Amino acid sequence: MIEPLLLTAAQISTFNGTQLLTRASSFFFARDKRLFLVTSRHVLIDKPSKHFPNRIEIELHTEAANLTRSTGLSVLLYREGKSIWRQGRDPSGEIDVAVIELDRDAMPEGVELRAFTPDHLVDSFDEVEVGSPLLIVGFPLGFHDTLHHLPVVRQAVIASSFGLRFQGQGFFLTDARTHRGTSGAPVVMRAQANGAETDELHWNLLGVHSSRMDMRTRDRREDESLGLNCAWYADILMTLTEPVAGAVTPEA
Repeated sequence: MIEPLLLTAAQISTFNGTQLLTRASSFFFARDKRLFLVTSRHVLIDKPSKHFPNRIEIELHTEAANLTRSTGLSVLLYREGKSIWRQGRDPSGEIDVAVIELDRDAMPEGVELRAFTPDHLVDSFDEVEVGSPLLIVGFPLGFHDTLHHLPVVRQAVIASSFGLRFQGQGFFLTDARTHRGTSGAPVVMRAQANGAETDELHWNLLGVHSSRMDMRTRDRREDESLGLNCAWYADILMTLTEPVAGAVTPEA
C-alpha cells in the first residue's frame, strides 16, 4: 500500500528547448475540479541566475497497480510571448510560489496521482505551534526512488512563530536538512482528527519549500550553516487558483 502523500509530489525538470536545465520538486493542488501544479517561482524563472526555461516536464504514474510505469508530461511555459503560470506579490515583494493549471484532458490515460485541496489548508494559525513536526516531500539533488518514481521525505520542525510573517515576508522557517532540488516541495503536518481526515490524505498543507536560509556574515571556516529553510505560507494558493475570466488552460 503506497502512502497517498507520496503521490502528491512530482519531479519537475526545466528545459530550454531540448536542453535540460534543472530539476526541482512540485506537487498537485485541486480546486473546483481544476488541477494545478505548484512549485517555486524561481524554478520557472530566475533573473539573478539567468534561468529562463521555456518548458517543463513532470513525471506521472500511469498505472496504480504498477508504479514502475510512468510517462513524462511536457508543458510549454509561454504562449504568444506571455507566461502561463501565476505568481503572487504582496507589499513586501514577490512571493516565491507559482502555479500552472493542467489540462485534465491532456493527462495520460490511467494517471495515478493525489492532490491537496483547500480542505488540507489549516483553518487557523493557532492550530500550529513552534516546534511542531513536519515533513518535506521532494527530490533533493534529484534523488528519489527511480524504480517506482516516488519522492523521499525529510523530517522538519517549525522554527519560527507560525502565522507571523518572518521579517515581514510571507513565509515561516523550518529546521530540516535540505538540498538543491527540494524547491517547490510541499511542507506538511499530520492532520488532527478534526482536520483533513475526511479523505485518505491525512495531512495539512502548511507551506511551499523555497530555499535554505543562512547568514551572509557567517565565517564559513568556523561556523556551520544555520540549517534553516524558508517555506511560503500555503494559503497563497487560494489567491493563485482563483478563476480568471478568459483564462486558457496551458497546452501540453
